[in-house]
Amino acid sequence: MEELVPKISVLLLIIARVSAFFVSAPLFSHRAVPAQMKIILSIGIAWMMYYTFSIEAFPIDGFYLLLVLKEVIIGLMLGLVAYIVFTAVQIAGGFIDFQMGFAMANVLDPQTGAQSPLMGQFLNFLILLVFLAINGHHLLLDGIFYSYEYLPIDQIFPRVDSENYVEFIMKLFAAVFAIAFQMSAPIIATLFLVTLALGITGKTVPQLNIFVIGFPIKIAIGFLVLIVTMGVLVQVMKEVIEMAILALRSLMTVLGGV
Repeated sequence: MEELVPKISVLLLIIARVSAFFVSAPLFSHRAVPAQMKIILSIGIAWMMYYTFSIEAFPIDGFYLLLVLKEVIIGLMLGLVAYIVFTAVQIAGGFIDFQMGFAMANVLDPQTGAQSPLMGQFLNFLILLVFLAINGHHLLLDGIFYSYEYLPIDQIFPRVDSENYVEFIMKLFAAVFAIAFQMSAPIIATLFLVTLALGITGKTVPQLNIFVIGFPIKIAIGFLVLIVTMGVLVQVMKEVIEMAILALRSLMTVLGGV
């Protein structure tokens, strides 16, 4: 009977990591998800994960408070790494908006509360749908479960002072911007040629008001190229999701010193 009753000190540590992960992870941290749902989901998953570990109860003292802080930091870092990879599509949307003329018409991002480009919001919702379609949320939950193999509960603070950690962060940001540029490259290149053609037309036919006819032409061609390349974008989004999962594993390896 005692095995069925969870040790509250261990359960609280698991809840701390899982709930912090849900605060920063993509999809789970979305503002459209009610806070009550996040709390119930984090407690339920932590409860199920508890029975897969065989850990003695911790005395609740100053060291225990440090363990709680460590669990929160680990959960936030794991979720934030996945979210940073997902922001590649929003950065790509910002590049596209700048060329299509939508940069002045930003909308409110419901997840962050900040202004976000129109195409960035569209691509962000699209990657979330792809994420659900390929069961990516199951992979995220799998990642937070196996994080205890690299970062045990009783281990003190992770190794954030190592050279591998700094190198990992630099490579992550470089990869995010590279993916964003690759996703937006077809539309940017096409609209650059359109802008060049409009400039030549404006010089040969001065009677035409290029600023008036240029905006609708660039918007129409931008949407046309977006429709043509939509299949490729979805495939790239699948690679982005896979990269997010691999980034989680790489971060756990670096922090755990494996």
